[in-house]
Amino acid sequence: MTRRGYFKIREIAPDPKYNDSMVAKFVNQLMHDGKKTVAYKVFYKTLDKLSQNGEKGVEVFKKAIDNVSPTIGTKMKRIGGAVIQIPSEIRKEKQISLAMKWIIEIARKRSEKTMVEKLYKEITDAANNEGGAIKKKTDKQKMASSNKVFATLNF
Repeated sequence: MTRRGYFKIREIAPDPKYNDSMVAKFVNQLMHDGKKTVAYKVFYKTLDKLSQNGEKGVEVFKKAIDNVSPTIGTKMKRIGGAVIQIPSEIRKEKQISLAMKWIIEIARKRSEKTMVEKLYKEITDAANNEGGAIKKKTDKQKMASSNKVFATLNF
């Protein structure tokens, strides 16, 4: 937070094809070296591949984001010489951005050949409550639940 007041949350313009701001935000995080058109091509091909199974690709994508979104996380607090992880709820915007980052990060680490295939597999896994992004979410929530003792501390 800035010292001069609160920062403005920027409005992200929706993407041209689906007119959805969540898709535009995902493409912005997927983008490398300012190549937004390449990121749009990769993501649109992924959604087309997702929609071949009979469902709409955007709905599968949103289901995957909802499944990966963490509800609780930890914040670090320094007390004396010890650093304690205090569990806290995560805002909805932060949940969505964490889910997007995790899906992209795990997709990049996959062993498939193209990014379209990697992203397709990771989104389908996340929509079915499987895969690396779901594992990352459960690890985060296990960490928070194991530190529930410190939740009552007020700082």
